[in-house]
Amino acid sequence: MGRKVILATCTLNQWAMDFKGNYERILESIKQAKDRGATYRCGPELEITGYSCGDHFYESDTLLHTWEVLAKLLQDPICKDMIIDVGMPVMHKNVTYNCRVIFLNKKLLLIRPKLLMCDDGNYRETRWFTAWAKPKQTEDFYLPRMIQDICGQKTVVFGDAVIATLDTCLGFEICEELWNPSSSHIPLSLDGVEIISNGSGGYHELRKAYVIVDLVKSATAKCGGIYLFSNLRGCDGERVYFQGCSHVAINGHMVSIGKQFSLQDVEVITATLDLEDVRTYRNSIRSRNVVAASSPRYPRVQVDFALSSNDIFLPTYEPKEWPYHSPEEEIALGPACWLWDYLRRSGQGGFFLPLSGGVDSSSSAVIVHSMCTLVCQAIADGDTNVLEDLRKIIGDPKYKPLNARELCNQILVTCYMGTKNSSEETCQRAKDLSSQIGSYHLKIKIDIIIDAILTVFTLVTGVTPKFRAMGGTTRENLALQNIQARVRMVMAYFFAQLVLWTRNRSGGLLVLGSGNVDEGLVGYLTKYDCSSADVNPIGSISKKDLKSFLKYAIFKFSLPALGEILDAKPTAELEPLSEGKLVQTDEEDMGMTYDELSIYGHLRKPGGCGPYSMFCKLVNIWSNILQVQDVADKVKHFFRRYSINRHKMTVITPSYHAETYSPDDNRYDQRQFLYNAKWEWQFRAIDIAVKRYLKMKEERMHDIGNLIHSKMHPLKDSVLDRSFPDVSGSTGIHDNFSSTGRLGVVVSESVPKCSKDTNTLPKSNVPFRRGAVNSSVHSDVLSF
Repeated sequence: MGRKVILATCTLNQWAMDFKGNYERILESIKQAKDRGATYRCGPELEITGYSCGDHFYESDTLLHTWEVLAKLLQDPICKDMIIDVGMPVMHKNVTYNCRVIFLNKKLLLIRPKLLMCDDGNYRETRWFTAWAKPKQTEDFYLPRMIQDICGQKTVVFGDAVIATLDTCLGFEICEELWNPSSSHIPLSLDGVEIISNGSGGYHELRKAYVIVDLVKSATAKCGGIYLFSNLRGCDGERVYFQGCSHVAINGHMVSIGKQFSLQDVEVITATLDLEDVRTYRNSIRSRNVVAASSPRYPRVQVDFALSSNDIFLPTYEPKEWPYHSPEEEIALGPACWLWDYLRRSGQGGFFLPLSGGVDSSSSAVIVHSMCTLVCQAIADGDTNVLEDLRKIIGDPKYKPLNARELCNQILVTCYMGTKNSSEETCQRAKDLSSQIGSYHLKIKIDIIIDAILTVFTLVTGVTPKFRAMGGTTRENLALQNIQARVRMVMAYFFAQLVLWTRNRSGGLLVLGSGNVDEGLVGYLTKYDCSSADVNPIGSISKKDLKSFLKYAIFKFSLPALGEILDAKPTAELEPLSEGKLVQTDEEDMGMTYDELSIYGHLRKPGGCGPYSMFCKLVNIWSNILQVQDVADKVKHFFRRYSINRHKMTVITPSYHAETYSPDDNRYDQRQFLYNAKWEWQFRAIDIAVKRYLKMKEERMHDIGNLIHSKMHPLKDSVLDRSFPDVSGSTGIHDNFSSTGRLGVVVSESVPKCSKDTNTLPKSNVPFRRGAVNSSVHSDVLSF
């Protein structure tokens, strides 16, 4: 009997509800797997429909078309003599399940429903699917007539079962089941299942690639066995980017690894492995065998087919190290691939980006340039699908880019929208960057439009609003700044519709946003300004990470203009200049630094901190740099800003999801948008804790003074302020804040980390007014 098997898993860039395209990509993956000699092919979760169909899963049409796609696959001769495992929704007894459907030679072998649903983060699986609640049990599923006519069978096994071939045993997990404490791979391996496949729909978050790697290595190291992980890739119609990373592992080692980021629609990876290696490994773990001897049995579907060949000389795959990306590389690649999918599937001709010369808009511009670099590389590597998509975007059936700069000029229009409040420095920085990335750059002045609006207001009301610098009130100052910001949004969409017309090209442009996650968290933006766009590649990325990304991009993409952009202070440039120089900066407007905002964001989510809990943690984290009353004031100021401006997140531009502390109101961070911004009960708890601390400190100083006076215990003065007492009434607060600034997350030592990750905060240079209420230039308080 043979012992070596060739197994295939794949990464597919599917599109929700695109049944024709999804079918073609599935069929192509089967063809590639067969060409490489594979006898088993595993595909991603819900690959026939696409993962992000949302409430389309309620529609009977979705289920009908799914069976139609399966029928075409069953009849295709390319599927002969291979066990094929596809992901699709199936309704059984009027309940819809997220399933794996396994077939061989026009016969359905098993429908295996998902046992555990995922409702974390952006996932909402229990809205559409029900978990199979009968472990190790099966039922008969009556097949649709179109399938009966092809297969010659009326029923198929439905439930938690495994497939027994002539030479081995196949078992299944679906996505969340690997993450859950009740993972199926443990009882499966104990019951003699040697190959486990997992069809998954996992999306990208910064610094999280190590999680899936560690889970699979741990699963196979603990119990032995072969594990195939198949994942989706790309933007299938939502804010998330499915991150690929399909792979094959055996006995705790990775042997075949797919790409995390790529423009490939279909990527198939195979591995040649020896089944005897699994058996030897398991038999050597004596404690495992004791447990396996009494392990409950899974129902088995017997199949007269062997996965292995008789070629004992087939070379097997050797272990590999996982090629982790740095966070800066992830930002350069993930959002760029997401933008490519969005652009080619939207039917538009490129992007329009208001480029201010600051860090945020420059980051969006560089990400588009990175996308152009990836497109050119894919075409150079012979990817005809990418070239075909690009020609449709450009509108030229013979177009082929010379390089990334030339391509960027075709699909990215940048525009500096200046006013009399704009400085020459920002204008020049925008011009320099656009020149280096190659974008088609425009420079316009919008003062005439703003003056026209003010003229109308004055004609109607008889009064003229003034900036604060000219004697105006805060209300006037805010209104005058917000009208500049909103005019920029109107002009962006107007130019996006017509710029290609002026260049003798058909179609329009997608408007890109460039607000970062920190500014979204506290609402440091004007409602319906340039934060309102079609898509935003950086809306879930922190200012700190964006700066690190631009430092990386200076050398990666040869963009020296980014150096001056990084050195400049962030500013909205909406107030009058003083002798041509800036008097307004973002951090002064917000009353907090971007570093502080990042810490607040992580404590709020995923840390789960309200005002009181955040104070209790920060009083220890910042014990060396701030007095306890200052910590209390900063926490109150943050929550006032957050709650007053939360309403802005209800209309924020769809953004690439990248961070665990994203305030995206659409699905990820579901909270009210009308708050009592006084937080009276919560802030009172903080005040009580401050008083308790001051009293404890006073008592401690008194006790130490007595000790020193009696010469019983010589102490240095620094002892008095060495640490704060634990005002929360618990211990270990400091330990909960990990070295990467993320609460409760243990990061693998092999994962690249940002060079400046820290759990402490450099002392702020921003003047802080104790107890100050939100007076941000962008606060736009409750401006519905």
